[in-house]
Amino acid sequence: MGKKKQPKFKLGDTVVITMYGTVGNITDIKFLDGAYVYEVNYSEGLYIEKTLQSINEYEGEILYQKEQINIEYKFLLGDLVQVDGYEQDYFKIIGYRTEIWRYKENAWEDVIYELSRISDSEWLEAHEEELTLIADAKRADGIIQKLGLLLSKKNNELAIIAKQNNPGKGERDMTMTKNEKKEMIDGLLDLYNDYCKLYEHFGDDEYRHIMKIALAKIEKAAEEIYPDHKKKQTK
Repeated sequence: MGKKKQPKFKLGDTVVITMYGTVGNITDIKFLDGAYVYEVNYSEGLYIEKTLQSINEYEGEILYQKEQINIEYKFLLGDLVQVDGYEQDYFKIIGYRTEIWRYKENAWEDVIYELSRISDSEWLEAHEEELTLIADAKRADGIIQKLGLLLSKKNNELAIIAKQNNPGKGERDMTMTKNEKKEMIDGLLDLYNDYCKLYEHFGDDEYRHIMKIALAKIEKAAEEIYPDHKKKQTK
């Protein structure tokens, strides 16, 4: 009895399907009716040996299969966002990348956003579904200024300087004056009214979200200016 013929290719070999000129890897080998047949790139069809050639021996034109991937980015560079789990903080998008995952049974793409926290420039990564848009890049800086989101960063810097110069004076120097708080409230009221009109006209939840933020900051500033008024209400 003669020795069984060995397959020309082995699992993992890179071959060219000569009838198409396409490249693939051997993913399975079967022995049917006295001949070896090969699975290429987990395809449903099987190829006999004479239809395949090692990529190192092939001299014809190779047609590499290309995959076109269309990805829609929900957020863009410079957008102002909030992140799940960081509800008290605001972030700017400073970068993003797409991770492409391909398996035999599954395929998907992940968009990862790189963020910088407004208050202290802390770096963070987040997935698209974890983000809520506060303002697009064109309006982000204006929103940041009007909402006073840079205040905590400024206060931290003032506190450090004040503590170095006069440890007992730092807290007083970093506190906003009553007039400054009133000016901030005026700016927040303007912002609230502007976005109220936009919300009434377009009905976009983004505008309503900014209205809520502005209103919360107005209430907080008012309580700091008129603490006695709050005490009377709670009695």
